[in-house]
Amino acid sequence: MQIDHVALASYDSVPVLNTLVAEFGGTVLQGAISVGFRPVQVRVGDASRGMTIELLEPYRVEQFDFLARFLDTRGPGPHHLTFKVHDLAAELDRVRDAGLTPTGVLLDSPRWKEAFLAPADAHGTVVQLAEGGLDLYPTFADHFAAAEAGNPYGEPKWWPDPPARAVERSWLDRVVVSTPVPDAALAFYTDVLQGTVAARGDGFVDVTWPAGGCVRLEADAHRAPGIVRLDVVGPGPARDVVLAGATLAVRPA
Repeated sequence: MQIDHVALASYDSVPVLNTLVAEFGGTVLQGAISVGFRPVQVRVGDASRGMTIELLEPYRVEQFDFLARFLDTRGPGPHHLTFKVHDLAAELDRVRDAGLTPTGVLLDSPRWKEAFLAPADAHGTVVQLAEGGLDLYPTFADHFAAAEAGNPYGEPKWWPDPPARAVERSWLDRVVVSTPVPDAALAFYTDVLQGTVAARGDGFVDVTWPAGGCVRLEADAHRAPGIVRLDVVGPGPARDVVLAGATLAVRPA
C-alpha cells in the first residue's frame, strides 16, 4: 500500500492550480472529467521527493451532486487521502477483519477499483483505497518527466494552461492530521494503512510509506480530528498560504 495523493475540494480549481504552479513550482500531472466532479493533479515536488495534490471541482452535478453537497455544507477544504493497493479485494477483506466498514465499493472495472473509509473509521478524514489507474508510463518517474516537459495527461485536458512555473521548486513534505486519540490513530495508519513510523516528537508521530509521502499525526484533545494543514518546504519566508480552504504552512528549505 502506498499513499498516492491528498485531495482538496473547491468550487474552482484553476486559481489553486495556478498558484501551485507559479508560486510553488508544481507540475501538472493529469486530469479527467467524471460524473459529479473533475479532478486535476499537481505534483508539489519532483519524482522522488514531495507529494501530489488532487484538486476537485463540481462538474455534471445534475447527475451526481456529492461534491457540490460537500462544498455547500462544509466549504472548500481537504476532501480525502488516497492510498493505492495491488489487490483491492484482498485489502478490503483485511480492512473488514480489522472491524472497519468500507463504503462505495466498486470492483467491476478492470481499469479502476475503489472503496472508501468514512471519517468515523478513518480518524476524521475520508480515506480512498484504489487499485488501477493510468498505465501509460512504466514508472512514476516517466510520468513525471512527461508532465515536466509540458505534456500532462488529460481525459480530456479540461484545465487552461497555468502560468510559468516558479524557478525554484517547493516540496509538499507531509499532510498533517490532528487526532484526540493518538494511539488509535497511529494503529490505523500503521496497521490498516501499512505505514511505518519514521519520526516521533513532542505530541506528533510521522508515518511514511516506501514509495514516499508522509502523514504527521498531531495529538490535540481540543481540535476536531482530520487534516489540519499541509507542510511545505520551499524558498521565501515562512508563511501560511490558504488554497482551496486548506492551509499550506511554508517553511524555508
